[in-house]
Amino acid sequence: MRIGLPREVKDGEFRVALTPAEVRALAGAGHSVVVEPGAGAGIGIPDAAYAGAGATLGAAWDCDLVVKVKELQQPEYRKPGPGQVLFGFQHFGPEPDLLDAALASGATFVAFETVGQSDGSLPILAPMSAIAGRLAVQMGAWCLQKQNGGSGVLLPGLEGIAAGRVVILGGGNVGGNALHVAHGIGAQVTVFLRSDKRLAGLRARYPRADIRVGTDTLAQVAADADILIGGVLVPGRMSPKLVTRAMLRSMRPGSALVDVGIDQGGIAETSRPTSHSAPTYVEEGVVHYCVPNMPAACALTASQALARAALPFLLELAAGKVSPELATGIQVRAGMVTHEHLARDTGRAFHAP
Repeated sequence: MRIGLPREVKDGEFRVALTPAEVRALAGAGHSVVVEPGAGAGIGIPDAAYAGAGATLGAAWDCDLVVKVKELQQPEYRKPGPGQVLFGFQHFGPEPDLLDAALASGATFVAFETVGQSDGSLPILAPMSAIAGRLAVQMGAWCLQKQNGGSGVLLPGLEGIAAGRVVILGGGNVGGNALHVAHGIGAQVTVFLRSDKRLAGLRARYPRADIRVGTDTLAQVAADADILIGGVLVPGRMSPKLVTRAMLRSMRPGSALVDVGIDQGGIAETSRPTSHSAPTYVEEGVVHYCVPNMPAACALTASQALARAALPFLLELAAGKVSPELATGIQVRAGMVTHEHLARDTGRAFHAP
């Protein structure tokens, strides 16, 4: 099969879906890979490195199977066509125009973010969630700096001066990694879990953290937070709106909200997507950081992790096979919505893939 790797065009998106190592593996399996010139420039991979791994340089969108990182951007809406397969992050839920374009194209769209939903493993999304979780604390600390509109709190504190307070919603890949960083630098951390499944393990590993099940006390705790991190994920669904405008209004001016779930609509009533070139805005006195493609800030590490995780499924697609893990990634096919949660969230008819 001919597999295309186009350049990413989303603001601040420096990641790439394949490195030369994956190109070599695909070529070794008998597939041809077409790389758009400059596709790897964002992480320092020259075209010659792809060519040396067995790729040809050319029109990636002319291939049967196109693999990319981010969802279609408006200039790309007309590029996919009938019979073509597009493999990457899709995030149709918050973007009705994007979903309309995908349906009109007649192509098949397989979403990184729901591959493995059947068993809950989400093997392609998982490394990106881990990176986003670790970055969330870093970005929140940056938002707290006065020149960025923040309150001026130094998150780890200082001898004799209290550390900042971090509140994390969710204890999965995003929340767990945010907890790891926040706890490690000495911040005061409270984590809200949806269930007690990970409660004992997290308490044992992070003894200084306050870890709770349920959100009954969220409003009270959020009022004292310096950073509020939204990391709740319901695979294939829009983010639950757990943070109200009233909660944010109760926080100290210059506190920060880092909404990692913004690519699925966001966890706060006040959240709206931002970009790496303009990452923040202030609403209700709180600095909002709502960048949908956070891992692109660490594009080299993220590209290596993403390409490695996606390769087995890409080989499967290219061979014309569909495992149960891969099947949960099929969100749109031949003008129909083929993912039940997506259909429910967007009010579209559902058709089994």
